Order: sequence, then structure tokens, then C-alpha cells
Amino acid sequence: MNVEQINIGPSDALAPVDSVAAIAGKGLKGDRQFFEDGAEPGDALTLIEAEALEDVCLTGTQSRRQVVVRGVRLNDLVGKRFRVGDVECVGVKLCEPCLHLQQLTRPGIIKDLIHRGGLNADILTDGQISVGDQLSVV
Repeated sequence: MNVEQINIGPSDALAPVDSVAAIAGKGLKGDRQFFEDGAEPGDALTLIEAEALEDVCLTGTQSRRQVVVRGVRLNDLVGKRFRVGDVECVGVKLCEPCLHLQQLTRPGIIKDLIHRGGLNADILTDGQISVGDQLSVV
């Protein structure tokens, strides 16, 4: 269960990075989804399974999810605490694909990723998330 890719940046220029600061209750530093005044539940972090991306021929950056992981069923983490490296998080809800993603990628991607579009989570503790970190259930 490893972190394979991290994607952050402004909406029109997401790019992979090796490591990023995760700030409790706010999000990933430097990302378009960083909320200085506090993120709404589930808005601080998005994750997606590498296996789902491979099935639909999308890259992590194209998926617009912040963290790509391999070897874990993210749907099983809704309502559960988990760690990405030393950062504690809690799964809030499934991150279903949207019309915006379809407009940026290809027709049919919503259907292809329904219930496999990833996980929206809250960040509970500050820390660093890096490519190669383990994801583990607390």
C-alpha cells in the first residue's frame, strides 16, 4: 500500500511532486484545494487507486486527485482513520467522478469510474506526505 504519485498546484497546472506538507484541517500546502480558513468535511485530501486509473487509461494528474495509492481499497476507508506516512486522516466519502473530469478527459469516464473515483478525506494531523509512503489503517 504505497503512495505512487502526489499531484498539487493551481487548477490549470496540476503537477506531480515528490513530497508535500499536509496541514490538519486545511489541506495540502500549495494546492488549489488548500483552505487557509479551514476545509469543509472531506475537502482537505483526495486519493485514488492506481489500479482504477490503469483500468480507465488515465494518469494520476488527469484524474485531478491529489494522492495516487496502490494496493488499498479506498472505498473501505469511508468512516475510518488511516495514516499516509505519518499524517493521520479520516475517510469522509467517496470521491465520485464529475462532469468537469469528463470535460477534461473523455466521454464515458463518469460511468467508467463510478464508485471507483477515489476518496475524500480530512487531514487530522500535520506532517509530510511523500511518494513511497505507506498507507495504513489506524
